[in-house]
Amino acid sequence: MQSQIFDMTVEHGKISLRELTLYGPDFKSFLYKMYAIVDIAGQQFKVEAGNEIFVNRLAAKKDESVEFNKVLLIDAEGAVKIGAPYIDGAVVKATVLDDDVKAKKVLVFKKIRRKGFQKLNGHRQKLTKIKIDAIA
Repeated sequence: MQSQIFDMTVEHGKISLRELTLYGPDFKSFLYKMYAIVDIAGQQFKVEAGNEIFVNRLAAKKDESVEFNKVLLIDAEGAVKIGAPYIDGAVVKATVLDDDVKAKKVLVFKKIRRKGFQKLNGHRQKLTKIKIDAIA
């Protein structure tokens, strides 16, 4: 009787149980990605190296590198460091991909019933697109 190969879907594609045994105890480090929770322009983001995220408008220009030192938490292969409120010496490095991106339009509709008053306003928030290079 042949043994069945069960597929397990992970971020890097499909890996069979046979391949799981090949990695052995290093399998966790193969799949695991280090992440951090960072305060960027007044909002908190969970970031990993290689992520591209949209944040509130930054003063940096396109292709500039920026550093964020307000790191609240770092998880490196299960070793969690929590700041009070920030972790000393922790830095997240990023590159600005685009400095003038507009978000989806938000429509604000106001109406006073029985009075014939209707008002429609639209707003598109300006954002900055950044790519996370490293967490240190």
